[in-house]
Amino acid sequence: MQADLIADCVHCGFCLPTCPTYSLWHEEMDSPRGRIYLMKGLAEGTLPLSDTVVEHFDRCLGCMACVTACPSGVQYDTLIEQTRDHVEQHHGRGPLDRLARAAVFAVLPHRRRLRVALALRRLPAPGPFAAMKRIAPPWAAPAWPPEHLPGDGPRVALLAGCVQSVVFGDVNAATARVLHAEGFDVHVPRDQGCCGALHAHAGRLEEGVARARMLERSLAGYDYVVTNAAGCGSHLKDHGLANAVDVSELLTLPRAERHPLPIRVAFQDSCHLRHAQRLEAEPRALLDAIPALERVEPAEQEICCGSAGIYNIVQPQAAAELGDRKAQSVLATEPDAYASGNPGCLVQVSAALRRAERPTPAFHPIELVDASIRGLSTATLLQEARR
Repeated sequence: MQADLIADCVHCGFCLPTCPTYSLWHEEMDSPRGRIYLMKGLAEGTLPLSDTVVEHFDRCLGCMACVTACPSGVQYDTLIEQTRDHVEQHHGRGPLDRLARAAVFAVLPHRRRLRVALALRRLPAPGPFAAMKRIAPPWAAPAWPPEHLPGDGPRVALLAGCVQSVVFGDVNAATARVLHAEGFDVHVPRDQGCCGALHAHAGRLEEGVARARMLERSLAGYDYVVTNAAGCGSHLKDHGLANAVDVSELLTLPRAERHPLPIRVAFQDSCHLRHAQRLEAEPRALLDAIPALERVEPAEQEICCGSAGIYNIVQPQAAAELGDRKAQSVLATEPDAYASGNPGCLVQVSAALRRAERPTPAFHPIELVDASIRGLSTATLLQEARR
């Protein structure tokens, strides 16, 4: 934890209204400035790394809404990443907590294991595995997209991802088709691994950075490395992959014809697009370029849905409260469909909508662009949608 970064915080409180955990509990130590106060105590050696202190750090979603709201430019994203790394190295967790975290990293970054886990999702899941079962999506995992779709434009590599490629392989396929339709020379190499975003987010910073570096080497030589998972894109940009871009950044000047798609879509900002990558206009422009599509904005866009990497597994109660809150904001717009640019958000909010007994077709924005380019009917699109 860097003392100079901690000192940037003037404790003004502008972060409080945007912090999900402060909005839930109104506890100072569950706000960004409260956590920075705890970081200061740890850095100065005046505060022990107790279970109570660690709990306040664990409750942080790492959504970065405070970074957007802060008038002083406090780098809370860097601070919480460093603090979580410190916690994992110097704090002894209880056996159930260790087991849950070990299970997450034994499964999620590994495609084959994740497919097996999803195939077994109907079996009983005791103890720390219950949270994983509650959010496990009911839809099937489709196949890998074509490895090469030739074009005369820039040569791009699509980051397939770990969870993304297994749970949202159809999003990858739609992304590849849209990029190809827009003239890009699209590659989806099979020898790419996990980018390390989940690891860095959960305090395994060294492994997270090492995975990003490994991915950078395996995807070297392309004009762009294209992501359609906001958390992955944010992690790669933060750790030096200069040519990493969100797919929405490449499609600001559409070339392929869009056909009308009369549908009312509630669009939810992903925290790692809105706050970490500062991309608000670009994903909206994707939807607004589709003729006849009506984009509507749920309330509280700055408040996280509760997914946040592995948060909905290790902090299931708080995550469920935030997910239910987000689902109600989505439903209040009376949409035909829901859209967000991150796999975690799609899983989290879809689960909350099912709990509310209002399962709603859920899409990544690029899937709606793909449907428009291909001329799919609204009825066909909604009938085949995940819920």
